[in-house]
Amino acid sequence: MWRLTSLKLVLTGFVLSGIFATAAVQAKGPAAANPQTTVAVAELPRQGAQTYGLIYQGGPFAHEKDGVVFGNRERLLPAQKRGYYREYTVTTPGSRDRGARRIVCGGQPRTPDTCFYTADHYASFRKIVP
Repeated sequence: MWRLTSLKLVLTGFVLSGIFATAAVQAKGPAAANPQTTVAVAELPRQGAQTYGLIYQGGPFAHEKDGVVFGNRERLLPAQKRGYYREYTVTTPGSRDRGARRIVCGGQPRTPDTCFYTADHYASFRKIVP
């Protein structure tokens, strides 16, 4: 009897921890792009600062996919209509592909309202501030 009760408690704990973990992941949404989590342009990697400047100049960009719509499927950035966000590659020295670093900007392509930097392929974002 004692073993069965212990097993029920352990299983209940696993179920509850899964529910709380799921709630925590869902709750992280816009908090992952919290305006308090910022990075200054001067703190970006050199390639990030270059890409940021090119965004405001309208290019030219090194990668074909630069400037394409970013879907925000992970919902880590503030909710906006589809097409609001665009992504740009931040070159990673030594990488054979586009690497993991990106700048995602919202608003008009040459005059964005806001931009975010990710060094981990959209797992987290920091708002770029001048």
